Amino acid sequence: MAASAPTPHATGFPTEGRCSYYVEKKKRFCRMVAAAGKRFCGEHAGVAEEENDRKRILCPLDTKHTVYEDQLAKHLKKCNSREKPKPDFFIQDINAGLKDETEIPEPLVPISSLSEEQLESLIKKLRKASEGLNSTLKDQIMSHPALHDALSDPKNGDSATKHLKQQASILGNIEKLKLLGPRRCFVEFGAGKGKLSHWVDIALKDAEKVHFILVEKVTTRFKVDGKHRKKDSVFERLQIDIQHLCLSKIPLLSKEKLPVVGIGKHLCGMATAQLSPLSGSLPNKRMSSWATCGMRRTSLEASNITQRRKDHQNDDSEEHDDGGCKITDTSTESLSGFLTVEEKKKIGHLCKLLIDQGRIKYLQQKGFNPALQYYTDPLVSLENVLLTALPNQSSSPETTT
Repeated sequence: MAASAPTPHATGFPTEGRCSYYVEKKKRFCRMVAAAGKRFCGEHAGVAEEENDRKRILCPLDTKHTVYEDQLAKHLKKCNSREKPKPDFFIQDINAGLKDETEIPEPLVPISSLSEEQLESLIKKLRKASEGLNSTLKDQIMSHPALHDALSDPKNGDSATKHLKQQASILGNIEKLKLLGPRRCFVEFGAGKGKLSHWVDIALKDAEKVHFILVEKVTTRFKVDGKHRKKDSVFERLQIDIQHLCLSKIPLLSKEKLPVVGIGKHLCGMATAQLSPLSGSLPNKRMSSWATCGMRRTSLEASNITQRRKDHQNDDSEEHDDGGCKITDTSTESLSGFLTVEEKKKIGHLCKLLIDQGRIKYLQQKGFNPALQYYTDPLVSLENVLLTALPNQSSSPETTT
């Protein structure tokens, strides 16, 4: 009788000292450490082998992992997903925009669920709202000597080179605004691994009293924070959504009272969306992605992209990979008979224009002098618009921005 074909995991072996459980979904063995004398980690012991007839159940705080039923009470006290005390700088929705108590928010619905007539009406509103808005931006593509060696490294791949070019231009623009100097605190929003702060620190060399606060709402692997050990530099990481972040209550800022320079690369989220008062009644958190995604991806391509993004979470790739193009509504392919790819891209650009101009207006109302410019070539990143803002009263480096 012919032998059956080997299963995928039959062709490989688990790493020594690691769990022997084969994760079918990831097509690899579990990478968790197994206790001495055990084949499986605690997570998979109950799945792959019977151990003293103990039953494992889903954790009620996070169903992505399991726990022994007889140890549930103990586990709930130390589970990483448990409710933790909020720091003083956490204020619920402080940056989510002012809300009218009498206003009833419209429920969010997938764009694919709209009828052709509804979508036409929505696009008509978008075009009407965009009339008269300035869509002409100047090129402000710059670089900075701090990244010269890194940009010249022959080991760089295409993706690494693109990210370095973006970071170099952002640094060049920061320096042009006279904000790259000593005695200040740089707050990097959506910091990811902290690469942008890393290059700012490199650029400032031995500048005195330069602090960094890295804000990121999720746990991040391969952070570069630990590479900085300068005498006068402080790197502090806050795991919080900027939607709930009150800068004035951060101990480092209230204690040192240094001017603040806010920086970020491909920043997104509720707080930045609410920075655009012109776009409140339009679903620009979704249609704006048409400018970079073009709706050209099939459902198969979308699934491949999703898998690649999951894989990237486990390697040393750069965060916010080019363009921030996230597939959140793959069923919108059904609209392809109504709008062409080019039409969708134009509509996406109108959404981005409306959002950006709303941000400009908001910053002007708050006493800033804002500007929009192209900071990198679209071949490097389709998200190539940089927003800068200085307080109106002065553009000196000793101001808060």
